[in-house]
Amino acid sequence: MRPYHSLRFKVALVFSVLTILLLVSQALGVKTLAEVQEEKFITALIADDMASLIQSYRMDPTLVPPFDRQLGGHVSQEGRIHITLPTSVKNLQNGIHEIRMGGQEIHVAIASFDQARVYRVYDFSAYEKHFKKMINALMAGTGLFALLTIWLAFGLSGILVRQVAGLARQVKAARLGASTPLNPGKYDEAEVADLVEAFNDYHDRMGQMIQGEKEFTSNVSHEFRTPLTAIKTSCELLAQNATMDAKSKARLRQIDRAADNMIELINALLLLAREESSANVGPISLIGAINDALDPFADILATRNIVVVIDIDSLLRVEVNRSALAIVLSNLIDNAARHSKHGRIRFSYVDGWLRIADTGRGIPPHDLAHVFERFYQARPAQESGHTFGIGLAIVKKISDRYRWSIEIDSTPGKGTCVSLSLPQVPN
Repeated sequence: MRPYHSLRFKVALVFSVLTILLLVSQALGVKTLAEVQEEKFITALIADDMASLIQSYRMDPTLVPPFDRQLGGHVSQEGRIHITLPTSVKNLQNGIHEIRMGGQEIHVAIASFDQARVYRVYDFSAYEKHFKKMINALMAGTGLFALLTIWLAFGLSGILVRQVAGLARQVKAARLGASTPLNPGKYDEAEVADLVEAFNDYHDRMGQMIQGEKEFTSNVSHEFRTPLTAIKTSCELLAQNATMDAKSKARLRQIDRAADNMIELINALLLLAREESSANVGPISLIGAINDALDPFADILATRNIVVVIDIDSLLRVEVNRSALAIVLSNLIDNAARHSKHGRIRFSYVDGWLRIADTGRGIPPHDLAHVFERFYQARPAQESGHTFGIGLAIVKKISDRYRWSIEIDSTPGKGTCVSLSLPQVPN
């Protein structure tokens, strides 16, 4: 199942990401701008100092520093620093240069003076160290603001989606058929109020539709019960006829059992329509349920020379709804019988699974994934016995309602095995 994230989480995530991106971009921009301005400031400061220094040399030649023959020029140290310049500096052009010596950056200003050059050394390491501390403080502050942004984002997102969250709780608590609709006046956001009104309209229409279905199923069940009661009564009266032969009595018992099956079928369908999945669940004999389901198919199984094998312990009992299981078994046996011209239908129960295996024609792989769909038929109607393709759909719906897992394995030309998980009653 695909994982879901709350609307609040998504709003907070988007808000946090956008804000953090803006903060980081701003911090990086400020850092870059500050570094550029720092270099401009240092360059301007050195240029002013060099212009003043050259002018003072021209006015008072005694101030000119000693001549360094290796560099071919006069070397001046700014302040109290004393740094020995490498000879490679003499290859540099006039201007301001940054060189790295001993793990630190120094600035060297070079200018022409008479027939020689003046080299002046500047050490701004203390200033640059302080500047880097300020930049690091700026980035650390940006990180703290980013954490604060995440906290604020979740708080603000909760305020933004509180009405949607409240609506979701009300909808979850609402029950289909409830007479009290949601009140749109509780919400001051137009979109949420429109959503409440749309939900109320949909809720009313669904309630009316379900009420109509319930009335329809109740009416149908009532109309079916009247003729079934007449059939049952007639069977009881005919059974008292002493002149009836054995064959007629057997047929009469079949009619009586068919009427009982119809009554159980109606009860099961009513339970499904009313969503009463836990009703009438109790321990029953699995072999007894299978034999009852096989009884209406005795003639067709004998006609097609299909042998029934029941490899199940006679004492085995399962915790199920008898009527629902009867519908499932009837549909599965009907499918197995219709698609088998001869062979065998075998019932077994292993590790909580009832397996019904036949030796029929099987189901092609491309049809196997669709067998539980309503009105889907793997073969043309004339080949499958004029069915409507809803038998296995009913089986799947009942299995889902009672939480019975169902699986189908089939090999074309060899047969089909249907596995149904049924809870066993402990001995």
